[in-house]
Amino acid sequence: MQNRTHQASPAVAQLKSWVKMRRPTNKQKIAAALFIALACVPSVGSATPILGSELASFAVLGAAAVTNTGPTVVTGNLGVSNNSSATGITGFFGTLANDGPGTTTGSVHQGDAFVTTADIQLSAAMTTLGLLGPGTLLGADLSGLSLAPGVYSVLAGVSNLTGTLTLDGGGLANALWVFQMASTLITSPGSLVSLTNIGLGSDVFWNVGSSATLDTTTTFVGNILAVASISMNNGVTLNCGRALAHTGAVTMINDTVNSNGCFDAPVVTVDEPATLGLLGVALLGLGALRRRQRDQNA
Repeated sequence: MQNRTHQASPAVAQLKSWVKMRRPTNKQKIAAALFIALACVPSVGSATPILGSELASFAVLGAAAVTNTGPTVVTGNLGVSNNSSATGITGFFGTLANDGPGTTTGSVHQGDAFVTTADIQLSAAMTTLGLLGPGTLLGADLSGLSLAPGVYSVLAGVSNLTGTLTLDGGGLANALWVFQMASTLITSPGSLVSLTNIGLGSDVFWNVGSSATLDTTTTFVGNILAVASISMNNGVTLNCGRALAHTGAVTMINDTVNSNGCFDAPVVTVDEPATLGLLGVALLGLGALRRRQRDQNA
């Protein structure tokens, strides 16, 4: 999670200075420490998207290459960050190879500044997701589970999905599922991720430590952020998400990738000084000022 380091506010600095000059009693020291601590307590503040704006525009992003066989449909931008030649993207119309039959509704980027920035944002997004921690540990196969929003670590296995996984948002806005995959993400043929009771601003992230493989006719949901490569076998549907590979290739066979139409952009909160803490500092400072004036008038 993206955090912002707190710096002491002028009120806090003035309070510390006053405490030092006045040689406070133990009770005053405790009160001052309490208010200073409250002033730095994180509170829900400004929100920062997990995906940068350039990265969020891509439905499919590879590094070494993006290859396709069959009439794959990509809704969103299509790009490759580290191969600006005609071999960078193959099997799509509108590319340098322009060899079809795959199509994309967005723009195509092959090794340009825009897609390079997106790849940098991909690395940052994976780091941000990793900082959310391991969360709840699950077994290797997620089939048969109904999971509320949260952070989950998934063990590696022959398959991480052999049946149906249900993600139940409970009607909450900004519901967020994060799956920390230390190594691979693998699905079996015909497996399914089902969304229910989702609210606006919700989203799903699969933070994959190496490579992801979605087997034939898998219906999947969410953003796959893979350190290495992503492979989608024949007839895969990836809804409400993206296939984003940082160092390797993305390969597709007669698939559907749709990055639009499910959620608004998810956010993570960053820290801001708590209002209650600042109010406490102000009140303590006001009391000190009044005592000083009383001492001077005595």
